[in-house]
Amino acid sequence: MTDLIVAQGLGKSFGTTRALDDVSFTVKPGRIVGLIGPNGAGKTTALKALLGLTRFDGRLSVLGLDPHRQRHQLMQDVCFIADVAVLPRWIRVRQLIDFVAATHPRFRRDVCEQFLARSDVKRNSRVKELSKGMVTQLHLALVMAIDARLLVLDEPTLGLDILMRKQFYETLLNEYFDEQRTILVTTHQVEEVEHILTDLLFIDRGRIVLDAAMDEIQSKYAQVAVRPEHVAAARTHRPLAERQGLGRIHMLFRDAPRAELERLGEIGVPSVADLFVAVIQGARA
Repeated sequence: MTDLIVAQGLGKSFGTTRALDDVSFTVKPGRIVGLIGPNGAGKTTALKALLGLTRFDGRLSVLGLDPHRQRHQLMQDVCFIADVAVLPRWIRVRQLIDFVAATHPRFRRDVCEQFLARSDVKRNSRVKELSKGMVTQLHLALVMAIDARLLVLDEPTLGLDILMRKQFYETLLNEYFDEQRTILVTTHQVEEVEHILTDLLFIDRGRIVLDAAMDEIQSKYAQVAVRPEHVAAARTHRPLAERQGLGRIHMLFRDAPRAELERLGEIGVPSVADLFVAVIQGARA
C-alpha cells in the first residue's frame, strides 16, 4: 500500500525557535490520524508544511506531490478545515455553496444539497443568522461534498458544545470516511476523538515522541489499578506514570509482562489523554 504522506527529517525554525526538529513519519490511506501535542509543540507548523503553506528543510511527499512546489495540484485532492466558526458571517448559504462549487474542482453540489435537506439550514439565510448547531451542519455539508483523498482538520470543533462536537465526528465517521480517504486531525479534546482514531502522532517541542497505530497501543501499553499491597512490586516494572485514584494507584506500563501485571490489580488500556501525559512527561524528563 502506497503511503499517502511521507515526511523525512522535516525542519523549520523561526529565529532561535525550532518549530520542527527532524520530524519523520508516514501515513497510509484509509486512516484517521490524531496529531496531538501541547500548545507550541509544532502541530500548526507541521500542517502548514503538509498543505504547502510554508517552506521547510527535509523531504515531504503528500499524495505523491511536493506540497510547496505542486500546491495547486495537491489541493485538488485535499480539504482543509479549521475552526467551524470561521465561515464569513455576512455571506448567505446559497452564496457560500456557489463559492465552494466555483473554487474546488471536486465539490459535489448534489451531495451538499442532500445533506442540507436533512437540516434546518435555509439557503437564503446569512451565516450570522444561524445557530452554532446550524453552522456546524452547514460546515459538514460543505466538507462531505468535497471528494478529497485527504481531509485535514485543525481544532475543527473549537467553541462547539458537546452535542455538536459529537455530531460532527459521528457524521464524519459514518458518512464521509472510507478506506480510500484519510483524515488528519489536531485537537486538544482527545477524549472525544480517541474512539475513531486508527493512529496516533504525539509531537512535543518540534519532535515526534510517539508514532503508533491504536492496535499497537493496545498491545504495548497497559494501565493498572494497583492494589495497595502490590505497589512496591508494581514499581519494579518501572511504570511510565502514576496517579492516585479511588483508593488505588493507577500506573501506566509499556511492554511489561501481562501475566505479572494481572496479579497487581485490574488491568486495562490507557486513555489517549493518560498516554499523552505519560509520554510527554517522559520525553521531557
